[in-house]
Amino acid sequence: MSERFAKRWEETSNQQPFTSRVKEALRPPGPLKPRLDLAIRRIELQVQRLDQAGERFSERDKKIFARIVDAYTKHDMARANVFANELAEIRKMERMIMHGRLALEQIVLRLRTVSELGDIVTTLAPAVGVLRSVKTGMSAIFPEAERELGQIGTLLNGIIIDAGQSTGLSINFESANEDAQKILSEASSVAEQKIKEKFPELPTGIPEVGEKTSTGPT
Repeated sequence: MSERFAKRWEETSNQQPFTSRVKEALRPPGPLKPRLDLAIRRIELQVQRLDQAGERFSERDKKIFARIVDAYTKHDMARANVFANELAEIRKMERMIMHGRLALEQIVLRLRTVSELGDIVTTLAPAVGVLRSVKTGMSAIFPEAERELGQIGTLLNGIIIDAGQSTGLSINFESANEDAQKILSEASSVAEQKIKEKFPELPTGIPEVGEKTSTGPT
């Protein structure tokens, strides 16, 4: 780690020329490590909020599943199908929440590695891509999370810019995108498996969650 980078990592300059003030208006100011620690804490807070939201959806899932079983035992297939479609939408959101949570956890793990190794640019660039994707997925469910993740992405972008200027390293966008997609793909696979393990299957004769039901003659 260069002397210049080490100083920028831990300390901030007392001098603040006009150009620096302009830069700070565009991205959060300050030494890199405290800003990175702040980003980690803010992401962890979003993970906690997704956990809470997941629990709320889980409770709704249980209630609607019970209604499906009740309708099925009464041979009210029309009512059971209506509830099955509602459950499909809920589990779709549960899957998105779990996917986002797992992806954010991976980002936190990588950012903690950065705080030890100072490997800023190559680690944060994929993290920003993952945040952008999770933010888009949360837009319809949690507008508050979408805004917060956007701000965290801006914070990380500012750190990347400063780190690049201090170290002379540039972003390999192709590699960063591939790394981000790998994180998202792994999170998606794990989320799918966890959903299957966590929630019971529907009774035989009820369309599987996510499967289109027929509402008229074929």
